[in-house]
Amino acid sequence: MYNSPISLEEACVDFICENLEALCEVTPLMTLSPPADGSDKPECHKEEKLTLKDDSVLPPGISDRLLEQLSEKGKLKDLTMTLFDSNIATLRNVRMRKAGKLTTKGLRMLKGHKIRSLEAIGLTVSVNDLIGCLGEWTLQNLRSLNVARSTFMAGSKYCVVVGLSKLQNLQSLNVACTEFNSHGLEIVIEDLPHLEVLNISGTQVSDISSLRKCRDRLKSLYMYNLKVSHQESVVRILLELHQLQHLDISDEQDRHPFDLLEPNPSSISDLFKPECLPHLQYLDISGAERVDEDALRDFVLAHPNMTFLGLMYLNACYDQMYVNPDHPHYRQDLVVTGLASEKQVMEGLERYPHRPIFLQKCLLNLFRITNLYRETRSDLIKLVVRGMRLHQGQYGIQMAATACLYNLTKGELANRVHPSILRDVVELSLDAMETFPSHFQLQKNTLLTLCSDRILHDISFDKYRCARLVLDSLCAFNEAAVNRMSVAICSVLAAKISTRDSSLLGAQPKYMRKLLTMVEARMATKTSDITMKFTLSALWNLTDESPATCHMFLEERGLDLFLSMLSVYEQETSIETKVLGLLNNIAEVPELRSNLMCSSFIEALRKLLHSRHIDVSYFSAGIIAHLSSDGPAVWIVDSVKREEMLQDLGQVVLKWKTPSSEMVAYRSFIPFFPLLKCYEASQVQLWAAWAIHHVCSKNAKRYCMMLVQEGGNSILQEMLDLSSDEIVKDICQSILKMVEHESNQSSENQPIEIDPVSVLG
Repeated sequence: MYNSPISLEEACVDFICENLEALCEVTPLMTLSPPADGSDKPECHKEEKLTLKDDSVLPPGISDRLLEQLSEKGKLKDLTMTLFDSNIATLRNVRMRKAGKLTTKGLRMLKGHKIRSLEAIGLTVSVNDLIGCLGEWTLQNLRSLNVARSTFMAGSKYCVVVGLSKLQNLQSLNVACTEFNSHGLEIVIEDLPHLEVLNISGTQVSDISSLRKCRDRLKSLYMYNLKVSHQESVVRILLELHQLQHLDISDEQDRHPFDLLEPNPSSISDLFKPECLPHLQYLDISGAERVDEDALRDFVLAHPNMTFLGLMYLNACYDQMYVNPDHPHYRQDLVVTGLASEKQVMEGLERYPHRPIFLQKCLLNLFRITNLYRETRSDLIKLVVRGMRLHQGQYGIQMAATACLYNLTKGELANRVHPSILRDVVELSLDAMETFPSHFQLQKNTLLTLCSDRILHDISFDKYRCARLVLDSLCAFNEAAVNRMSVAICSVLAAKISTRDSSLLGAQPKYMRKLLTMVEARMATKTSDITMKFTLSALWNLTDESPATCHMFLEERGLDLFLSMLSVYEQETSIETKVLGLLNNIAEVPELRSNLMCSSFIEALRKLLHSRHIDVSYFSAGIIAHLSSDGPAVWIVDSVKREEMLQDLGQVVLKWKTPSSEMVAYRSFIPFFPLLKCYEASQVQLWAAWAIHHVCSKNAKRYCMMLVQEGGNSILQEMLDLSSDEIVKDICQSILKMVEHESNQSSENQPIEIDPVSVLG
């Protein structure tokens, strides 16, 4: 079991988000608008609408959740918004944290809903345009609006906030990191009589004196990274806001050296008089200067209802009353952010996702803390992933985060992490690799994370993209650990991606050249380490059913290298098997077989055919079968006659004892079909039939179905009538019985299909 299972509702919503194209259909829609030329005839517009195929209705709560998830996954655009027509969906609490792709066309879908709280973060249309897309009920009843990192200008030269004045019952407003200014502050304070919560962090507000007008009702004020002129008056104004319960005056901006020369600078410690701000429960002074730790301690003791204290970048976080449970003034219910303990760091990650300097510092400390972790911590993984997603262009954060992800998922730790979380880990790691391709340590961090059996075999992600980025890293850095991890990852992924994708990779000269160079360097010292074996496996899998990769292998003189390896690594079974496996892929390509028709190789191949190791013998036999299948006319080697080789082939195959486990994996049986139809050489048919029988007997569920889908069962049935070799016919009959048995088993165990939309309803 995972330590972080997701609910059925979450699973269904996630499924819908990932399969919108399959569950929905796009229908044409005609709309009318007033004429632009002043005539009486309205203008007709063709638009598109997204609807669920089964006409399902999205219930309240689920609609909100689905919209939020589509936004989180970056899939929220104008067409997607049409799914939330008020006739089939009910939106109440709208959260669109990635709203940058929306225009007013999509936002107008909000007009038919009765919305109580609205988050539209990162809008490129103006906030006034957003408000213009809301229905009358929403304008009258909206309680909370968050438009952080959006714009009040959108092409205008001025910051226009008049739209906010329409929200007469608004209680909470977040305009952080926008062009919102002091004049806008005056307007909202004057026009929004019920405003109690205000976030002006990172805005252009330079004068907060207008806050005095709401001193009797303002309960929460957030002013993180706010540059206020007349700093000495700030504290006096804040002290007048006697109803404050939440106050954030944290600052992570780098100070200019001349700021330190300011005469008689005011001290934030003037706030810390025990009798001040009596209702305060939340105080964040992270990054503040000139903090009197004794005064702060007395202030906290005088405020027993305080539940949060932000102390990032302050020595005060190390005070024993905040870290030592045995301290007489330690309070279990007081949450503190800082760097003094794991708990403080975790809180910092949780509360500062949009504060890059604080976040990076937390990640660096988290890496140190998690070095010796032995328990799975999905909660921490989620926090790290969130930070990476929000700051993909910041090297310091990505560097620290990738190191943390390795600590949190290495070894057995990954086995109890839910697949959806690990998928996010992989995707964000790949994003970091792609964004910072020349940073060695970051690349190494991501490779350490990706080099995991759990991730490579059990998790769904873009394996082609991963293989490409890993090969890029392999080519960029010539370092032993990077080489080993890169080829290990590629050896697995190359077998899991489509032949089209493996061809795109294998046909790249730089990738092939790098892999062959690594092989050649090890062969020069007769090294057969794990890196050599992974490299050979990667090449083997990349050439599998990929003529383009096989061509590139030959162009880069890979054949000469591999033929030399057969003599250098004689009797080293694991090396011989991989070399012969790749050469078998070459032999499957008719136009490339002539490259293998040289006396020295055919003589060596005949010897390897008689190896006591069945895997070496098996792949040698496969090469012989393919080379022989073209008939006697193309057999140009005089030192070994085709008839002699076929006779040896038949005798050896009949002597094989079936291995206890699956010896080889195949993407397709199509390369075997020409061999099965080679009636003039029954030994060729024998090897092909034996090979198919072997994998079907070891993994019937996979291979029997594949055989039927590709039409192989029809060829086997035909062979029962046309083949003159009774042994071959017996093997074919056995395969067909396995296929029939597996077909019966599959029909009995047919799963019940569940509609995720119906489950949610």
